[in-house]
Amino acid sequence: MQYNLRPLQKEEYGVLEDFLYDAIFVPDGEEPPLRSVLLEPSIQNYCKDYGRDGDFCLVAETEGNLVGVVWARILAGPVKGYGYVDDATPEFAISIQKEYRNKGIGTALLLALLDLLQAKGYKQASLSVQKENPAVNLYTRVGFAIIDDKGEDYLMLYSFAQ
Repeated sequence: MQYNLRPLQKEEYGVLEDFLYDAIFVPDGEEPPLRSVLLEPSIQNYCKDYGRDGDFCLVAETEGNLVGVVWARILAGPVKGYGYVDDATPEFAISIQKEYRNKGIGTALLLALLDLLQAKGYKQASLSVQKENPAVNLYTRVGFAIIDDKGEDYLMLYSFAQ
């Protein structure tokens, strides 16, 4: 499959909300949450006011369509992200449209954004993932380590070689 990775353009910022909703893991046999879940502050801060200093996003595009997005931002305000580690660690979110999963796009996006964050001088990056989510294997494979078991979720950390 041919795809191209590139930075998210300013006029595309609005797609983050759609991809954020698609990123919510829904176990087999369960109904997805109502889209209004995006209004919860702990979820909303993943895309609200995107474009500030310290926000980074790459997209995968094929045939003119965005099929995957990975972004990282510092979520250090009063409402922290689920993968919060500290005020200097960018937190990842990733979403690949269902029909484009398991084709290497997620791996390519993650590695490209990790390279970008390292080039920007970050020392580490974090994320939160539900234990049942098959993406745990992807995150482990690219080098994220489980640093906390939070019941249904893992807090994972990627440390850049110094």
